[in-house]
Amino acid sequence: MSYAIIGFGNIGQALAKAFVRKGIEVSVATTRDPESFASAAAAIGPEIIPKKLADAVKADTIFLAVRFESHREVAKALPTWEGRTIVDVTNAYGVPPEQLGGQPSSKFVAQSFIGGRLVKGFNHLGASVLDQDPAVHGGRRVVFLASDDDGAAAEIGALAENLGFSPIKLGGLAEGGLLVQARGNSWSQLIFKDLVKFD
Repeated sequence: MSYAIIGFGNIGQALAKAFVRKGIEVSVATTRDPESFASAAAAIGPEIIPKKLADAVKADTIFLAVRFESHREVAKALPTWEGRTIVDVTNAYGVPPEQLGGQPSSKFVAQSFIGGRLVKGFNHLGASVLDQDPAVHGGRRVVFLASDDDGAAAEIGALAENLGFSPIKLGGLAEGGLLVQARGNSWSQLIFKDLVKFD
């Protein structure tokens, strides 16, 4: 299984650190030349591999950690996303609901990734929290997942556990996705809720 993070801002770097903590290799890419962020990637750890966007999107699992407005540009990198799982880490804050056709933001994003399996996840925590070790006082930090594809949700749930998080599946994008999205000038109920699960 291969992994890539598209976007290397605060959220992308926080995700990269989660992979490094567990020694899991992950590619990172932006729309810029990889040389422009190679030193920042190296500072996080040797498991972080800077790549061109066209190469990074060939991974099995792609974390979409770009600005919401940039998701279409990323989607154009491949003619089909068949066989790939996309983890939508974006938030559509400031995007009027009518621009989304009244849909949950992740359903709107999914339309651009033709053939791909989309999971909404890892987006409800602020970068400064996501950046921290998910092991907290003997428990594990919760990440919420929503998807219309149960297999994809299970796959990302297993990855979240490998990264040290405690995944909680919220159901489909039209139900669970609504609980962890930003849209217009509002944040949904579970955004920014930093929860820890104790086994």
